[in-house]
Amino acid sequence: MSKVTLIGTRLASEGQEFVFEGEASGCAGCPYRSQCLGLSVGTKYRVTDVRENAQVLECAVHDAGVQAVEVEPASVPANVSSRNAYAGSKVSLEGPCPHTECPSHVYCEPDGASFDEEHRIQSVIGEPPHDHCELGRDLTLVEFAADE
Repeated sequence: MSKVTLIGTRLASEGQEFVFEGEASGCAGCPYRSQCLGLSVGTKYRVTDVRENAQVLECAVHDAGVQAVEVEPASVPANVSSRNAYAGSKVSLEGPCPHTECPSHVYCEPDGASFDEEHRIQSVIGEPPHDHCELGRDLTLVEFAADE
């Protein structure tokens, strides 16, 4: 189900994905804040439509202003333990990884998925992009279902 929200004009393009981080300090006192803050904190969203002829509104957070878009929760690619990597199952992430140079790091610590929650696997993608896990984890790359 899509929602209408306001985002920075530089981000307002169909297919753009972002994680909603909540209210910024510049939002205090803004007359449009209720239109911007109707999303769930920590959820990954995808812009599905940019409202045509939408007015660009001034914003203390976005230097080029904000405009109306439609967004939907987006799926999240992630690495999980291979023993639990089945479509439809619920799993947790394995935990933080200090190896930021690893090509799998973005999947071991994915934006839009937290370590303290279980996530439903939408589909199994397959082998992760790394050759060897420095933490000795046996991982499979999956797609978490979008938050409802």
